[in-house]
Amino acid sequence: MSLKSIDAAMLQKMFLSGAKALDAKKDYINELNVFPVPDGDTGTNMTMTIMAAAKEVAALENPDTSQLGKAISSGSLRGARGNSGVIMSQIFRGFVKGIKGNDKLDVNILANAVQHAADTAYKAVMKPKEGTILTVARAGADKAIEIIINDDIEDIIEFCDAVIESMEEALRKTPDLLPVLKQAGVVDSGGEGLMTFLRGATDALKGKVSDFTITSRGSVKTVKTSMPAEAEADIKYGYCTEFIIMLEQSADIAEPQLKEYLQGIGDCVVVVADDEIVKVHVHTNDPGLAIQKALSFGALTSMKIDNMREEHHEKVIRDAVRIAAQQKREMKEEKPVQAAPRKKTGFIVVSAGEGLADIFRDLKADYIIEGGQTMNPSTDDILEAINNVNADNIFILPNNGNIILAANQAKELSEDKNIIVIPTKNIPQGIAALINYTEGSSVADNEKSMTDEMLSIKSGQVTYAVRDTNMDGKDIKKGDFMGLTDKTIVSVGKDAKEAAKKLIESLVNDDTELVSIYYGADATEEEAELIADEIVESYAYSGIDAEVQYGGQPVYSYFISVE
Repeated sequence: MSLKSIDAAMLQKMFLSGAKALDAKKDYINELNVFPVPDGDTGTNMTMTIMAAAKEVAALENPDTSQLGKAISSGSLRGARGNSGVIMSQIFRGFVKGIKGNDKLDVNILANAVQHAADTAYKAVMKPKEGTILTVARAGADKAIEIIINDDIEDIIEFCDAVIESMEEALRKTPDLLPVLKQAGVVDSGGEGLMTFLRGATDALKGKVSDFTITSRGSVKTVKTSMPAEAEADIKYGYCTEFIIMLEQSADIAEPQLKEYLQGIGDCVVVVADDEIVKVHVHTNDPGLAIQKALSFGALTSMKIDNMREEHHEKVIRDAVRIAAQQKREMKEEKPVQAAPRKKTGFIVVSAGEGLADIFRDLKADYIIEGGQTMNPSTDDILEAINNVNADNIFILPNNGNIILAANQAKELSEDKNIIVIPTKNIPQGIAALINYTEGSSVADNEKSMTDEMLSIKSGQVTYAVRDTNMDGKDIKKGDFMGLTDKTIVSVGKDAKEAAKKLIESLVNDDTELVSIYYGADATEEEAELIADEIVESYAYSGIDAEVQYGGQPVYSYFISVE
């Protein structure tokens, strides 16, 4: 029996089925990350993006295509996380525009919508790169247009199968377009995410799916407790460590194993399982151990690491501010009350780690979005920050290459403020950019000077490998520490200190004057100072200076800046 058209009810089922399929395979998609670092989160970002839309779609009863399209587009745009999530949201946005005004969707309408989806996604990326999700989307658009030109397919199922087959072929060829994929032996993770969604969607079309229920993961509220100042000296474990695990195995297995392990490295252990997530809280002297153990059970999100011994009184005040902001988000206040008078310029920064937050506050940042590696904020998170900064002009520093697109998307959705996104890809670039803001200069001049200074900084980071691999000519074993610059692995060592020193040596040249070392939650000030001393001694002939600052960032032992 030929299916000549579909309606909004069927499209709703297809979208929800595709979302559930992506959610089920998110961990596999995460593993396609070409670099063996602990922040390979393409699957997680795409899933959180589509689930933001799926919850809106699932709430509709008997929608028409206009209502359905609005839920898909608005939900995914505001929920978009990471580059892959933003591109996916733009694909949906283009597709929805392509079907607008039509209650019955035939092959011609769907083909034009598929082309519109690919075009919209390409336009959203300043420098489109082939061998990615964009290439896969384009292959589908080309095949769709070929079909309507030849006028040889009228059946919707046959049309979908032909388009998907063409996209699958393009996905298989992504390693031929991106050498780094071939080196790692994987296809593009974003492309795989898109295909996973489409496979699930067509399963619904073919009647293979009957359950379209979207289960809300819910939000886990964090309750902060404070202690009297005189008790600070008696703290046995100095780091309050919190995170959520997006489980890839049974909670019945993960929960008891985590409890047993964490009780061996700290106290105040709380491990609470809720469907497919586990909320973890522990006081420990080595947050890195807790994080490494947690990563064996799934991807991490909502990570917080607080140093309980330092600046306790100030921290209590800051925590109260953060809790208040979180409560506002949970109440979904679209326009929070802004008590501060309107000012000319404000600054929003994305950062993780108490020390880095202090640095950015000292540099006059108005609002810090907790995020970065492993926890990319959504477009909606950035929009909420914009609403909370009462200024005519707002500079946003994403400080992560995977957050820039979401920041730009928030800029487009903001209505009453002039938003300037400085495309900082890491913390050192963000610090350099903010330092070079000049009071009294025009917005355009500041944008240029901040961007220029950002680009003049050489930077890198040190983290650990989550799997064995061979990349950039280096044999890497799980647990090794790596020094990376712009996602190029330049050093490998058995400990973070060794990797950091080799990384710094690769960045230093005859013009270098200063090396800045920001040590994270799993590093120590003593080790960081030792690295700085050895660098100063090694380059004594050129007068290089080195400074150490506490960052407190999770996952990354060191952020390095060379200028």
